[in-house]
Amino acid sequence: MPTNVPHLVVTEFDQVAFTGTGGGQPPHRPVRIRNTHSTFLRQQLKQAWIDAENDSVVYHSQRKGVYLEFKGEQGYELVTKSLENLRGANQDNWTRLLNVRKERVPVEGEVETKEIVFATIYVPNSKKELLLKQIERYADEDSPSGQPKNANLLESISNIRKALEVESFWQDAEDLIPEAEPEWCEVWLSSDRAEVVQRFKGMLDQQQISYKSGEVRFPERIVKIIHADRSQLETITRLSDDIAEYRRAKETAAFWLDQENKEQAEWVADILERLEAPQDSEVAICILDTGVNHGHPLLAPCLKGEDCQTVDPNWGSDDHDKHGTLMAGVSAYGNLQEVLDHNELIRLRHCLESVKILPPNRSTEPELWGYITSQAVSKAVIQAADMKRITCMAITANDTRDKGRPSSWSAELDQICSGAEGDEEQKLFIVSAGNCNETKSLEECSDYPETQLEESIHDPAQSWNALTVGAFTELTHITDITLAGYDPIAPIGGLSPFSTTSLTWDNKWPIKPEIVMEGGNLAKNTSGFVTECDDLSLLSTFFDPQQAHFYPFNMTSAATAQAAWFAAQIQTEYPDYWPETIRGLLVHSAEWTDALKRRFLPDETKTSYKRLIRICGYGVPNLEKARFSASNNLTLIAQSDLQPFDKKDSGSGYCTKDMHLYELPWPKEALQSLPATTEVQMKITLSYFIEPGPGEIGWQDRYRYPSHGLRFDINSPTESKDQFLRRINVGARDEENGHPGTSSASDHWMLGLVRNKGSIHSDTWQGYASDLAMSNLIAIYPTIGWWRERAHLQKWNKKTRYGLIVSITTADQSIDIYTPVAVQLGIPIPVEINV
Repeated sequence: MPTNVPHLVVTEFDQVAFTGTGGGQPPHRPVRIRNTHSTFLRQQLKQAWIDAENDSVVYHSQRKGVYLEFKGEQGYELVTKSLENLRGANQDNWTRLLNVRKERVPVEGEVETKEIVFATIYVPNSKKELLLKQIERYADEDSPSGQPKNANLLESISNIRKALEVESFWQDAEDLIPEAEPEWCEVWLSSDRAEVVQRFKGMLDQQQISYKSGEVRFPERIVKIIHADRSQLETITRLSDDIAEYRRAKETAAFWLDQENKEQAEWVADILERLEAPQDSEVAICILDTGVNHGHPLLAPCLKGEDCQTVDPNWGSDDHDKHGTLMAGVSAYGNLQEVLDHNELIRLRHCLESVKILPPNRSTEPELWGYITSQAVSKAVIQAADMKRITCMAITANDTRDKGRPSSWSAELDQICSGAEGDEEQKLFIVSAGNCNETKSLEECSDYPETQLEESIHDPAQSWNALTVGAFTELTHITDITLAGYDPIAPIGGLSPFSTTSLTWDNKWPIKPEIVMEGGNLAKNTSGFVTECDDLSLLSTFFDPQQAHFYPFNMTSAATAQAAWFAAQIQTEYPDYWPETIRGLLVHSAEWTDALKRRFLPDETKTSYKRLIRICGYGVPNLEKARFSASNNLTLIAQSDLQPFDKKDSGSGYCTKDMHLYELPWPKEALQSLPATTEVQMKITLSYFIEPGPGEIGWQDRYRYPSHGLRFDINSPTESKDQFLRRINVGARDEENGHPGTSSASDHWMLGLVRNKGSIHSDTWQGYASDLAMSNLIAIYPTIGWWRERAHLQKWNKKTRYGLIVSITTADQSIDIYTPVAVQLGIPIPVEINV
């Protein structure tokens, strides 16, 4: 019976024309008296315009338009997409939706609060009459259906006023607005054109407002960092026609690794005697951190001096802190303790790279971290363009205010992964979730696990495309005699006390972290005193071998370095696998420990699973399952691309285009020969990268953050191919219109529609072998995104890549489901791979 055999690759599929589009229901809107409401809106618009023009006179600005703020009605949707008008070749004459804000307000006589939506728009002077004309048509004209024209938009509006100079643009908590003292702030400009940022910098120079070099560019947005107080922000708003948002810039987190350790030089000599290092590896882990000391004897064999770089030449490329070298030790060797515990040959199959992104003075002053990260990745690519690279970063912001909302930093990670920035090459980026004890004391972290569940994942780990790594722990044994009376806080296999979660996020954001890996534990005594402990930490390389060769390492940084090592093992095993597929295999191989399920899964309902994955993702990856199949554990891999959208044949408007339909070479006879009550599992993971469209503009309609989405589904045992395709089209239409959609055999899926978040979707089907034997059709189909809805950006015909991973597992190891599939695919039965 084959074991440790390669995964099987599927290359054949049907490309099916896809029609999952539909009109949907009109938005629910408040009841208005037509004449009264049109008169009210007309008066408000005229007054708002007068107020804005008076400001121009008072402040002597040469503005070409005004900023207006529209307020929705409590409990109703504001139809924001109808506020924008992007017609005409001259973009300066476009009416732009700049940002959307939501506030919850108390309602008299009710316990529950209701949500009010605010939208800020820029209106050129030349378009004032068009707005008034919309109101006139609402008052006097009917649509073919008998409703007042423009009713969906205008009846959703409760108030119009001149936009406030700061509050109408501020996207963080109002207590973060810099009042008397200037602070570093992000300014999001409303266009991605070069002339916009040039005139903005010219205005800053004229007003003597400091700003950082560099900017981050997104579709229809550019982000700059400036140093300003409230008064200066107000001045910028009055003088510029290009403001979309203001946000407070972020600082990076401090490191918590100041512990002692003994020199272990003899361990190093033992490892070097057994080490077989690569000479010209084609796989690299690139560490973005404080620099790495490549002179450490354990790192020198896999890290060349020329591969140690820095974003700023004045910083040097050496490790000034120790954190980067700690990351390198685990990234190179994985679990160093296990390496020290055995006497076998050590084969390194990948190399390391380092780009320093933090200055040696340990400054945590806010920077445009997306720009710095992009520069670092570019340096590594220029140095070795053909390298299959896994970029690893355990630097995060030290606040948690985003709660899943894309930031300039997280969106830049999405751009880097998608290849949208420059080289069009997709990249695998692994980032730490951030640590609970960066914003909480160790004593607060001991309020376990409540503190961890409330602590949101840190920026930029909300990135859709990056693989975010949280922490669990199996370290519970304390041998240090000075810690007698101390016990570990987390149980073996439990959530690490350092980990953070996405449990407090809005449901529309991705599932984070996707995986958890060893991050260490904390110890606590009966008096409530909490401490870190060498016994409850991993081991890694120290940046100054004259003091120590090894040092304790923990938190989500250590977990992230392990994930990078894990990814490198898969990439070296399968050099043709794409970054999307490598990411998918880490998630696909993950399982929850018994301790995680005992603590966070009270029952088998989808609601409980939804909570579980917001805490610890899909669990702990299994390297053997990620690398190999076995006789009773078959894994199929498909890699392809499809075009999600196209222009309609009529030439007006855009639609969804392609769907891929796989008729998998199922081991039907093997499955049907099993007893009727034999249960099997099928796991499907779909991994792809989106192109980001950030900006606080409502995250719906044409303003959706992702460029597109992909989904998977399978046919039910009783469903024909035609019936299956019809259901997929209906489900896609429902999801486009904001409804949950449909899913086959929902009782069999562990997560069901909960899986459809972010840009990686994984779920497990559980049922009888006889049912699975007839469910061998898998559809990959697109869902709506801004590539289609913002057609003026000319990306409606772009293609997207994906990695699809499908596994079937039977509990009975005597059942061979691998060989029948290999035969159908025409693949010789491979021999076992020795590992």
